[in-house]
Amino acid sequence: MRLWRTLIWFYRAATKSAQVRALPKEVGLSTDVMIEANGLTKRYGAFRALDKVSFEVHRGEVVGFLGPNGAGKSTTMRILTCFISATGGTARVHGYDVFDDPLEVRKKIGYLPQRAPLYGEMSVWEYLTFVADMRGLETSTFKKRMKSIVEICGLATSLGKDIRDLSHGYRQRVGLAQALVHDPPILILDEPTSDLDPNEKAEVIKYIQEIGKERTILLSTHNLSEVEQACARAIIVSKGRIVADGPLEEIRAKSGRVRYVVQVHEKRVFEGGPAKKAPTAEEVQTALEKLPGVTSVVELPTDDRAHSFQLAGAQDGDIRAEIFQLVVSKGWLMLEMRREAQKLEDVFKALTKNDERRDRGRPIVEDDEDEAEASAEDEDEDEDEDEDTSAEDESDEDESDEDEDEDESDEDDKKKKG
Repeated sequence: MRLWRTLIWFYRAATKSAQVRALPKEVGLSTDVMIEANGLTKRYGAFRALDKVSFEVHRGEVVGFLGPNGAGKSTTMRILTCFISATGGTARVHGYDVFDDPLEVRKKIGYLPQRAPLYGEMSVWEYLTFVADMRGLETSTFKKRMKSIVEICGLATSLGKDIRDLSHGYRQRVGLAQALVHDPPILILDEPTSDLDPNEKAEVIKYIQEIGKERTILLSTHNLSEVEQACARAIIVSKGRIVADGPLEEIRAKSGRVRYVVQVHEKRVFEGGPAKKAPTAEEVQTALEKLPGVTSVVELPTDDRAHSFQLAGAQDGDIRAEIFQLVVSKGWLMLEMRREAQKLEDVFKALTKNDERRDRGRPIVEDDEDEAEASAEDEDEDEDEDEDTSAEDESDEDESDEDEDEDESDEDDKKKKG
């Protein structure tokens, strides 16, 4: 208890001293822009983690911040929360400059880093009390806030436990709780559902949906379904650059196409139709490729009763009538046909795939056909790697068995000599 009270005293003393020196004026928001990044750049030596990133988040928005590992998501969030400085560019949070007024920025945000740093020797209640004291909350205000926080974060049975004795999922809950203690107008959450079970994830997403009506939330996650549930807008970054920013519907339409899935029976034809025998996969694919509006046709794996294909077409078109008419005219037996809007996951892959391929030393993919061929090559490479790994494992097992046999033989010799 003495340790954290000492920490609080030093924190308040440093805060007061900094405020006396800086004397920042209260900033009145003239617009509803709560987070603003303009040309943010971050370099580590020759490596550029962020490359002129610019975006705005408005009051009441819940924005998904997406990207592969190493894309620059956490770096951006750490700059916005004043944990690190940028090499170039500017950023403002709630009207305050993160470089000139970091203390004012911190008062306005609740931040959950990807791995929340916690004091393991404290109990959950002691730690949250410590955070509330640092935030300058009155005891009565803190207790009122804790009623809702305990329910939201599911900490009712853990308040008296030491943090070091909690599972990783429960530590994540404590990290989320500390971000909510002072009821901030802006939440910046870096992977808030990592290490949570499905029920816990659903509760957190439900809470984000509820509080998003009153607060501004920037949510980083790898789970695209969570973004589709909780966010109306997404920002996608790749290799330190923004590759997409806008409402989810606009991002889904970025590819400019929709896809169709068609299945034709492999062994039967339509009774009374012109076909005398079932078509081969090559015949079906060739016929589909000739349809107007079709940009690509890729065969899909399926059982031995059907030929299955995925077709790509223009976003503003619908070629289901042409597909149906083709199948009827050929006398084939259709098992399935459906039109699918582009999924966020598909667009995400399309926007970031080439950066991923560069990291793996693979050729750049430009169109759908190249992508299909590249995917097949990647699968072959992965299978070869699995076979090599399997062979190495078998070899290691054989060597281990030989060593065991030698050890047993040596023991038998020793027994005989004894």
